[in-house]
Amino acid sequence: MTQLKLVVAEKPSVAATIAKVLGVKNRKDGYIEGNDYIVTWCIGHLVALSMPDAYGQEYKDWKKLPIIPDNWKYNILPGTKKQFEVIKKLMHRSDVESVVCATDAGREGELIFRLVYNEAKCTKPIERLWISSLEDISIKQGFQNLRSGKDYEYLYQSALCRERADWLVGINASRYFTVKNNRTLSIGRVQTPTLNMIVERDTAINTFTKGYYYTVDIECSEFTASSDKFEDKNEAKNLAQSISVAKIISVKKEKKFTAPPKLYDLTTLQRESNKHFGFTAQQTLDVVQKLYEAKLVTYPRTDSRYLTEDMEGTALDVILNIKDTFDFETVDRPDIKPVMNNKYVTDHHAIIPTENLNKTALLGLKENDKKVLTLISLRLLTATAPKEEYELTKIVAECENNKFTATNKKIINHGFKAVEKQYLSSEEKDNAEFGNISENSDYKVTSKVTEHETQPPKAYTEDTLLSAMEKAGKKDFSEDVERVGLGTPATRAGIIETLIKRGYIERKSKNLIPTALGKEVISSVPDKLKSSEMTVEWENELSQIAKGNSDSSGFMKQVEEFVRDIVKE
Repeated sequence: MTQLKLVVAEKPSVAATIAKVLGVKNRKDGYIEGNDYIVTWCIGHLVALSMPDAYGQEYKDWKKLPIIPDNWKYNILPGTKKQFEVIKKLMHRSDVESVVCATDAGREGELIFRLVYNEAKCTKPIERLWISSLEDISIKQGFQNLRSGKDYEYLYQSALCRERADWLVGINASRYFTVKNNRTLSIGRVQTPTLNMIVERDTAINTFTKGYYYTVDIECSEFTASSDKFEDKNEAKNLAQSISVAKIISVKKEKKFTAPPKLYDLTTLQRESNKHFGFTAQQTLDVVQKLYEAKLVTYPRTDSRYLTEDMEGTALDVILNIKDTFDFETVDRPDIKPVMNNKYVTDHHAIIPTENLNKTALLGLKENDKKVLTLISLRLLTATAPKEEYELTKIVAECENNKFTATNKKIINHGFKAVEKQYLSSEEKDNAEFGNISENSDYKVTSKVTEHETQPPKAYTEDTLLSAMEKAGKKDFSEDVERVGLGTPATRAGIIETLIKRGYIERKSKNLIPTALGKEVISSVPDKLKSSEMTVEWENELSQIAKGNSDSSGFMKQVEEFVRDIVKE
């Protein structure tokens, strides 16, 4: 009997792509068979954690807390039960010798597969397909280099810990504070600290008191310079009235550079899509996932902004494709070296177009898809273009024992910014140059007092909120910690959408504003639930578990203790 490999993909569309590359053509109900392979698919999650009443009827009472299962239970989701049964039956076929995990190559994809594998009570060897692109060549190479599922056991443990920690905090905290406040409240390990940031920003805006400060500006035909800030307007006026001559005490010229931007990880792409096009984080994720499945970009759920050091040839080929596809002007010799660094690539490299990019591929794309693809393409061009070069001149003048400064930026070479301007508008303009100024010279000047208003903080947009989520905890961790922040690139969009769906925040134009209900949630929970500190620590530990550097059982004990403390409040 011919022994077959059973390939389990995450989605039907990805399964179809894999089947085509493997030459598997015989379509059945829920799978495709042929050429020594069976290719089937999940439909996202098929298996999920059971709800509390599965552990006993007493847990129908929301006051019965804490709920900390000794043996975790799962159930097959009703809408996907048919497909689960297909996979289960295939896993137990006598002619299937091994099962290939071909779900998305990341923490969540690993969990989706393992839960199905475990629930089906399969014991056959697991092989892992780990690829960063759905191009034919990438799939072929991936199947030529399948790895043992044992190599990803730590990744699975990390995913399991994340899922169970979210369940423990979400179920227990939501029930406890719902009962306590006599109102249904949803609490989450990541969503509540994120909501807290939005509420705190809104409070800062609403309680802001406008203030004023003043500067004295001096001007002559050669330059305009400004003093330091004055809190007292009369003090500024008195200085202005006493000024007639300024002595130049310093003229410094310095050649400086602005480095090109790094390549996109998912969070940075979501931020820039929001900034330039007004797309929500979820819209961007949906678009880039579609582009990935269309084989036009590499794997999107990445937190790396670099390529591996063996990708120079690929990157150069893609740059040529970008130039031909979009008619962008590119630099003569793209410098790939700055964007390659194995140290900063863990699971997946940065998002770039694939070698399938061409004018024909653009024809079938919707407008939003084209915009995101163009943004990703442009970033590869700018990241490999030269630095911007400029000369910065700073002068310091003295009048009545007060110093006045002026700076001027003279562009020598626009470098990557010249490439960027072909698609994105640039706010940067060359300054008017200073006249011929020499040190220790006196200049007759006029002066005036300029009034400035202090500005309130700005409401979060998805761009700035994603940045705040990503940076949360940076000050609390050393530089060698791999991941900080609330959530991961793959989950942040979902967190924002969950907060909106639950009525805790709303979109007003580009801004994210807390609702009265959202503010009530934050006022109802203790600091340890709304602070980002605990969540950030856990996210870093999950990252270490995935590497085999931390103990999953110790982590879960920590989570359980945290939950017990919550319900003692």
